[in-house]
Parts: sequence; C-alpha cells; structure tokens
Amino acid sequence: MPSTVRLLILITTLPGRGREQIEAYERLAPAVRAEEGCIRYDMHQVSGDPDRFALVEEWSSREALAAHDVTPHMIEADAASPAFRAGPAEVIELDAAPLA
Repeated sequence: MPSTVRLLILITTLPGRGREQIEAYERLAPAVRAEEGCIRYDMHQVSGDPDRFALVEEWSSREALAAHDVTPHMIEADAASPAFRAGPAEVIELDAAPLA
C-alpha cells in the first residue's frame, strides 16, 4: 500500500495582500478537496501576521499529488498567485516516521 504524502507549504503575500490569498484559497479548496487522492487540504493564517500562511496537504500517493499539480484549477491558481505573493511558496515534505 502506498504511503501518504504530507506537505507543509509556507506562503507569504505582499504586504497588505493576505486577504487575496484567503480568497484564492476559498475558491480553490473545494476543487482540490474533490480530487481523487486528496486526504487533507487546509490553510491556516500565521498568528499575528495577516500576510503569512501555512497550507497543510495530505495525498494518498505521489501519483495523486502529481495529478493534482497538473489540474486546470492548479495551473490557473499558480499563474494568478504571483500578483499577490511576495515570492514562491516554500514546500516542506513531512516525514511520516514517528519521532524517537
């Protein structure tokens, strides 16, 4: 059985543009959550900083994540995000192994 893929994606918007990130996420989330293999897709605002966000994703497999990356809604979202983001998102893959 394939292991799940867990990602933490750190996003910073241009100063004062955090609301645009929230609106983009609200439009995108239902489509992403409906994708085959999506287990979790949740965005959180960093406490005390309206322009920083953490997106938590979990996918059933690497294949599901790869398919997600090329969906029309993700291609459109990726093309629109530079208008309000301070730079590329930082993608961190989380290890599923328990900590000792």
